Amino acid sequence: MPRRSYFDNPGVAVSPAVGSGEYSESRTRRAWERFVTARQTDEAGPESVRDVIADSWRRSIESGVDAARHGSRRITDENDVWRRQQLNSQLRDAAQQAFERLAPHLKNARTILILADELGVIIDAIGDQSVLEQGHDIHLEIGGIWSENAIGTNGIGTALKTGQPTYVHAAEHFVEGVQNWTCAGVPIHDPIDQSVIGVVDLSGPPQIFREHNLALVMAAAREIEIALAEQQRKERTQLLEAFLMSEFSRAEDGVILLDKTGRIQFRRGLDERLQLPFEKLAVGKKLLSQNQELSGTDIGKILPPEFQPKGLERLSFEGTYRGAALFIDNHRARTRPAAEPRRIRPRPGVSEAEVVIVGEAPRMLDAIELAERAAAANVTVLIQGETGVGKELFARLIHGRSKKPDAPYVTVNCAAISGDLIGAELFGYVEGAFTGAVRGGREGKFELADGGVLCLDEVGDMPIELQPYLLRALEQRAVYRIGDSKRRPVDVRLVAMTNRDLRKEIANGKFRRDLFYRIGVITIEVPPLRERGNDLVLLLEHFTRTLAEEAGREPLGYSDGALNHLRAYRWPGNVRELRNVVQRLILLKTDTLVRAEDLPPEIRDDFADGDDTGDDSIGNILSGYSGDLESIEASAIRRALVAEKGNLTRVAAKLGISRPTLYRKLKQYHIEKP
Repeated sequence: MPRRSYFDNPGVAVSPAVGSGEYSESRTRRAWERFVTARQTDEAGPESVRDVIADSWRRSIESGVDAARHGSRRITDENDVWRRQQLNSQLRDAAQQAFERLAPHLKNARTILILADELGVIIDAIGDQSVLEQGHDIHLEIGGIWSENAIGTNGIGTALKTGQPTYVHAAEHFVEGVQNWTCAGVPIHDPIDQSVIGVVDLSGPPQIFREHNLALVMAAAREIEIALAEQQRKERTQLLEAFLMSEFSRAEDGVILLDKTGRIQFRRGLDERLQLPFEKLAVGKKLLSQNQELSGTDIGKILPPEFQPKGLERLSFEGTYRGAALFIDNHRARTRPAAEPRRIRPRPGVSEAEVVIVGEAPRMLDAIELAERAAAANVTVLIQGETGVGKELFARLIHGRSKKPDAPYVTVNCAAISGDLIGAELFGYVEGAFTGAVRGGREGKFELADGGVLCLDEVGDMPIELQPYLLRALEQRAVYRIGDSKRRPVDVRLVAMTNRDLRKEIANGKFRRDLFYRIGVITIEVPPLRERGNDLVLLLEHFTRTLAEEAGREPLGYSDGALNHLRAYRWPGNVRELRNVVQRLILLKTDTLVRAEDLPPEIRDDFADGDDTGDDSIGNILSGYSGDLESIEASAIRRALVAEKGNLTRVAAKLGISRPTLYRKLKQYHIEKP
């Protein structure tokens, strides 16, 4: 006979609904007894034991767990418990806010909330004091070990083993001594590599079981993951600042920046010869295990043989240790094959060609790797970069890596919609909400993107008064249509894009700091074309081949003179401008060789060679130009500089702009005064 539970309360029935059928304590217990005696689950049937429980029981038997145990084991040395907590200090810090928010609601709820690390060791616990004390009896307390190998089927250990949210109720536990408990455990995933780094668990007597317990714990786990992502973003920024302010930042060797946990946060100078980064040295990878100290590791043993370490320097910022810079002799690296372009499948129901991201520059590869890792994590992403660099391709990459093949992809250009209408565009409205509202109302972009990706382009142009509503929608995962009080839940993955420096916008009072941190859980910096080296040639070949095929023309070739001009040009319009130039050449060339004189004048930089009429009208500029708006503006400025011999006062007057605006444009387009 099973021992009486110290949770037993006369008059309280325990018959929660579990799964699709009604849970039966007697049927489940009989199935458990047959299993631990005969090690067979066939007789139990799906109505008695869920598949996840039967599978866990089998693993428990294979691990040699004693089903007759009274409780789990505990780490006896308090110093060892403290070390486990210190090793998982980031996880504990990230969970602190969620635990503090829930603590008042658990005091008299006969429930405890538990945080366990990746080994199943409990590192924090809060809740009803009486239940915390009763947990001591089975070592459901700080220092208790609740992996499946230690205690068999349970909310913590089984969630760790499967990587899935798991509830285990009463007789479903493998060990008899803990069958007087119910628990719901949800894995906590690392925001970068999606590895399981811990579990948050809600436990108590069987009477507390409700199906929505698991939803509550899932919400807490997601809150912890968001806090972890923000924590990692801040620490990466501090590590980069520590490196840039140090004397080591000017070193010409390759460098890998490692944070305090041994994770690669930044890499420079390793791919110029390799063309493709080693998977082991990808940004976000853990180069060291938790048990390895940066200062005490023979770093050469954990690096690929192609790399030779030259030194390891500790980095501090504002008096606090932030990580280390590992210097690599990149001259000894062996050449590797060129990187394959990233291909993005066409969206279902949309007539479009396959999207291809071409690039082998180190910064570009780092950005692509980070985007693919971000795609695996359900967090918001901020993509930053100049106009024309291809930010929208990274948004498509994140969407294209979605596990749902038919997930919607909805875009909104915040700069193209007036401030009065953008709220209705995002959140929708009901009939009569404002003058001009259509009959029956209309759903907003958030609702249209439910279950998929919502891409906010030029998010830096969103009106400041609308930003709190966007923040609330992201926090609550729900929207309210304009003129309506009905809450509409949405499951939307937000990808925001901007060419603005949002930190400057925050300082100028044009962007909310809290919204910046919320949308920038993972921030991807897309490099400009002028900083991508040989990618220019790769992109030139790609556009020449694909655009010629679309136009039914022969691919073009380029003379050495034309290539020299293309390489020397600063490309203020970036990849978009290059594509426009190639498209114009394919449409206008009568032969198949592009010479220097065939290029637009702003690329040849020979404005003075034309007639001296000084006519800088937009018509004249457009007559020989590719059509990219930013580059047209840059071209007009260059022409005016040449015509006025560098006199900025006369240049500003000629262009009809102020001197401060001219200075800003010179900096924006990287134009040097002659």
